[in-house]
Formats: sequence, structure tokens, C-alpha cells
Amino acid sequence: MSLDQHQQLKARTKAFALRVIRMSEALPRTRAASIIDQQILRSATSMAANYRAAGRARSKAEFVSKLGIVIEEADETVFWLEMLAESGIIKPNKLAEMMAEANQLLAIFSASGKTARS
Repeated sequence: MSLDQHQQLKARTKAFALRVIRMSEALPRTRAASIIDQQILRSATSMAANYRAAGRARSKAEFVSKLGIVIEEADETVFWLEMLAESGIIKPNKLAEMMAEANQLLAIFSASGKTARS
């Protein structure tokens, strides 16, 4: 992955985390929504932070390790978005763009992880 691609993904994950933060502010204040809210805030912001940290890895092993965390957090974020939609807390059509972006990021990081490990 080139430095330019890394910078683009770093900006993309940060922008995604900010979208999740803004969405969080609009969630209803129910018990279920609050629990999912905490989880998705943690996973989406962790994905962005750990991808940023992966760029500062001191070794290939450290990079692969950080990328593994990014993949786990991206997958968890997809799960929480699915829960928001399938529970009816947010209408699925309102989450379509965020779901698409989360799935794209997960696919990119999964492919990068496979390449980095080989």
C-alpha cells in the first residue's frame, strides 16, 4: 500500500468515525439504543485510531497485529449497524450509505491483512 493510499484510508476511517459520532447524537434515548450507541462509538472510533497507529508500526509484525485489530473493529461496527437497522431503532434506508462504507472498509482491510501476512 502506498503512502498516498494509507493517507486516504486514514482520512476515510476518521470521516467514518465522525459520521458515527454524529449519528450517535441523533439516536433515541432508549435503553437498547444507548447500549448499541456505546458499542458502535467504541468500535468505529477504535477502527480509525488503530488504522492510524498501524501507519506508525515499527515492524511488519506490529503492522499485521494493528491491522488485525482494525479488521475486528470494522467487523464489529458492521454488526452494530446491522443491529440498529434490524431492531428498528433506525430505518434501514437511513443506514444504507453507512453500511456500504463500513462494508467497503472491512473488505479493504481484510484484503490488506491477507496481503500483509503473505
